[in-house]
Amino acid sequence: MNSSLAPQAPFAGGSQPHDSRAWKAAIPALLGVVCLAGVAGNACVLGLLLSSARRGKPSLIHSLILNLSLADLLLLLFAAPLRAAAYSRSAWSLGWFVCKTSDGFSRTCMAAKSLTTAVAAKACFAYASNPAKQVSIEPRAICALLLATWLAALVSSLPLWLFSSLREPPVAAGSAACVVAVPAPAREFMAAFVNLYPLLVFGAPLLCAFLYFWRAYGRCQRRGTKTQNLRNQIRSRRLTVMLLSVAVTLAVLWLPEWIAWLWVWHLKPASPAPPEGFLALTQVLMFTSSSADPLIFLVMSEEFREGFKGLWKRLTLEKPLPAADNQEIPAAKADVLSDSVPSPEPVIAEQEKEAAPQATESLESKELPVFPDVEQFWHDREAAPDAQDNDPVPWEHEEQETVGCNK
Repeated sequence: MNSSLAPQAPFAGGSQPHDSRAWKAAIPALLGVVCLAGVAGNACVLGLLLSSARRGKPSLIHSLILNLSLADLLLLLFAAPLRAAAYSRSAWSLGWFVCKTSDGFSRTCMAAKSLTTAVAAKACFAYASNPAKQVSIEPRAICALLLATWLAALVSSLPLWLFSSLREPPVAAGSAACVVAVPAPAREFMAAFVNLYPLLVFGAPLLCAFLYFWRAYGRCQRRGTKTQNLRNQIRSRRLTVMLLSVAVTLAVLWLPEWIAWLWVWHLKPASPAPPEGFLALTQVLMFTSSSADPLIFLVMSEEFREGFKGLWKRLTLEKPLPAADNQEIPAAKADVLSDSVPSPEPVIAEQEKEAAPQATESLESKELPVFPDVEQFWHDREAAPDAQDNDPVPWEHEEQETVGCNK
């Protein structure tokens, strides 16, 4: 059947370098660093958002940011380590199930990120249009919206789940490889899918997001007449810039992956194949976008920055005191110390109670500053005779003094 697909089945999720020892060592190392940094950052973001949701009613913007962090965390926990393991070996040794699900799972998570970014841009535009208006959305509606984004992402990447298979490629006889093997009846469908899929999960959502962010930023530039309106506009501008930075980072780091996608799927027999280093680098950049989002939240959001500081203080306070190696504590005193040492929170509370009376006395002892003009005024008032102050009819004396002056 006539189609524009490459005659050779491409690897599922990129190319595994079979011969290059440098790529076998470098790519897993880079993916390991990206995974560690991204998992720590996204776990902190999820913890802060969940703790704030417990204290109050969850907002739509925070729920969408939570969905972004959840997609990043799933991608870095399950997809990136498998990709690093595939690049570290000359043949596919992770089994049939991992081959069948790894590429589709990673594409689903990235599509969910893209769709969530578009929805967040729409919500940001609605907030920037009227920052003073409190938009109340039920938690059920928020859950339904997030579930709809994941279902749309799953349906869009369903052919990759179906056609990924483990087989012996002709380029390496005797070694297994995970490829996307398209059957003959589905080649026409797959020829249209490989062209529409980047537009559905990358081009259209991010284009809509940029349009909404551009309109939202234009609304934020209008000055309010009241102080409260001006503060709301400043908050909406910061939110717009932060989410716009997330969208730009996703577009820049994900674009090479789609260039490699179109190159591999439309490869002709006589045309040059994409370099293995380029294909591996596109995978690293795609996973790096998941690690960059917590850094953007930390740098551009004051709320997240204060939350990270509070979390760091909590972690440092809960650490046990280091035991001195050179000092030996008797057994009789060791039990007393273990029972008498309180937790950090009661210690802080007792210190605050002890410091409260001292602070009150210090405030009482301090005098308010007196300006020179006010001091001179009260000095003249105290020096004046008390008779005038106690005179019941001061206006008669004022008339007599006025008559005397006229004479």
